[in-house]
Amino acid sequence: MVRAGSARVAAGPTLAVVAREAGVSVPTASKVVNGREDVAPETRRRVTEALDRLGYVRRPRFEAAKTPGLVDLVVPSLESSRSGAVLRGVEAAAYEAGLEVVVSAGPTRTRGGRPECDRLDKLTARGSSGVLVNLAELSASQYAWLDHHPIPYVLIDPAHEPPAGVVSVGAANRQGGVSATEHLLGLGHERIAVIAGHRRTMCSGARVAGYRSALASAGVRHRAEYVRQAGCDETTARLRMRELLDLPEPPTAVFVCSDRMALGVYAALAERELRVPDDMSVVGFDDLPEARWGAPALTTVRQPLAEMAATALRLLVRRMHGERPEGTRTELSTRLVHRASTAVPPALRPTA
Repeated sequence: MVRAGSARVAAGPTLAVVAREAGVSVPTASKVVNGREDVAPETRRRVTEALDRLGYVRRPRFEAAKTPGLVDLVVPSLESSRSGAVLRGVEAAAYEAGLEVVVSAGPTRTRGGRPECDRLDKLTARGSSGVLVNLAELSASQYAWLDHHPIPYVLIDPAHEPPAGVVSVGAANRQGGVSATEHLLGLGHERIAVIAGHRRTMCSGARVAGYRSALASAGVRHRAEYVRQAGCDETTARLRMRELLDLPEPPTAVFVCSDRMALGVYAALAERELRVPDDMSVVGFDDLPEARWGAPALTTVRQPLAEMAATALRLLVRRMHGERPEGTRTELSTRLVHRASTAVPPALRPTA
């Protein structure tokens, strides 16, 4: 368990005092406080009046919780710097809200593709008040489980478009793709390739759409051979960069849809004894610590992971209080971080 804070209990009369004042048992007074329907109208009236008269402070009622103040965070892995940023954001926001966080890591599906609901079953066993799910591919069965059990949940950067009504938080991925491509266009590049992540994921599709939109706005021809899929894998990105270099007319710049894949691109260029940015300009996406460690430091699009996670936690708290947000999708802005991996294309540089 990662302890992000502790539940705060307001001072005031106990439920036993309220029950005595209303002339009922403590379990009956508890039913009224928790909104249970199996209480006679006259009894409910007496308890409610006693609550108001004594100034009893009602704790937020989390209907799905056995232990109010406990929320779960599900991440794909604890080893990545990406998950670390998400955890920091959740922890900070949970501390402010007086909540505790349980963190679990691992795939949301089994290797055979069958839905895995065992982890979700554990939520009810430990009495979680709500759930945050980060970068997950939830199955129809898992969504059905969440709908059947009244536990509020919010998705952080979901892999696919969630069902209608599901609350999620993400980044402005399309605008990030536009910013990355416009930066390269502004340097004078026209032969700009893109190495995308998984073909069907929301974030990858939006980043590539932004890339295409920026090219179209600049009047630059889109080349299908310049679009490659690498599945967010560093080794595959290395292979895709080799393929781009082997084209009859290779690109002079490449927008890589994750910093992790950009490391693979760096390796492929080093194999060919090509220098960044002298021979190839590279832009990444995420602004993870790895972006600053590269040689040269990577120009990238900053995705506000910690802020996304904190926003998701605050939305989850609202849902735990029974509120519904105005919209189901919240997107936080991205911005380009200019470092040392981009420059004007060789053909536009002045000759000595």
